[in-house]
Amino acid sequence: MKTKKKPTPLFFTLIVLGIILVLWVNPVKTSNPLTSILCITGITVSLSFLFGLITGDYSWTDRLWSTMPVVFAWIYAFYGRFALPILVASCLVTLWGARLTFNFARRGGYTTAEDYRWQILHRRVTNPVVWQLFNLGFIAFYQQILFIAFTSPLYLLSMHGLRMDMTLSLWLVSFLLLVFLAIETIADQQQYTFQQSKNNLLPRRPQWEEQYQRGFCSSGLFARSRHPNYLGELGVWFCIYIFVSLAIGDFLNWSVVGPLALTLLFIGSTIFTESITEQKYETYQQYKEQASALIFKFW
Repeated sequence: MKTKKKPTPLFFTLIVLGIILVLWVNPVKTSNPLTSILCITGITVSLSFLFGLITGDYSWTDRLWSTMPVVFAWIYAFYGRFALPILVASCLVTLWGARLTFNFARRGGYTTAEDYRWQILHRRVTNPVVWQLFNLGFIAFYQQILFIAFTSPLYLLSMHGLRMDMTLSLWLVSFLLLVFLAIETIADQQQYTFQQSKNNLLPRRPQWEEQYQRGFCSSGLFARSRHPNYLGELGVWFCIYIFVSLAIGDFLNWSVVGPLALTLLFIGSTIFTESITEQKYETYQQYKEQASALIFKFW
């Protein structure tokens, strides 16, 4: 893990200035919000790529993961004149972002930590030109286009303005989203507590000694799912899609590409992460037979 302090304040200052510039040139009241969001994403992609190129740290997009979707949600809410359904949806996205930001920050994501997977992949891709093309095309561009994709249901919702109200079905989907958010929160807390205690940064727990020896968490939610945090994350964004679909009366619309694309990203991330974990921990293959990759396994 890289430990050198990152120029994070400068990065986010430039991001904020870019957002202000775009919204000044393209006021949300008079412009299509998607146009503004595309322009903002052009700025954030460019900055993420350049900061990665200059610093050798390729987690700049990771540092935007919990913030830019929230910004997009409130741009859509403003365009939708804060009608109750889009206001509720934006508040739910803000809760998601606040939780993810907190978890990322306490792990040092904004100050010292670079995602270990980028470091491993970088060592495998030895050609510097190929790596920078990957940095631009996948790490910066593709992942940030995903921000637009999985928040795109809110764009459809904003187009309907004040012609909607909250219904019982929308409240029920909102509650279901909070359930998935709780799953994600509990999973991240269990993983954080385990890793901190394993590394003696928190008091070690006697009941986890066997897991400390194995090297990975396999209790709590992780006894049933190897990636319960992914389950919670996907559940949140599929709930946003369902919420919007019910609100606009069109259950199968083009914005479903967002949560589906996010699912594909998580499938790829799971395959790559577990290939690393299997090499690191001898008993991980046995654990894979005990717990499913995503859905809770009760059989």
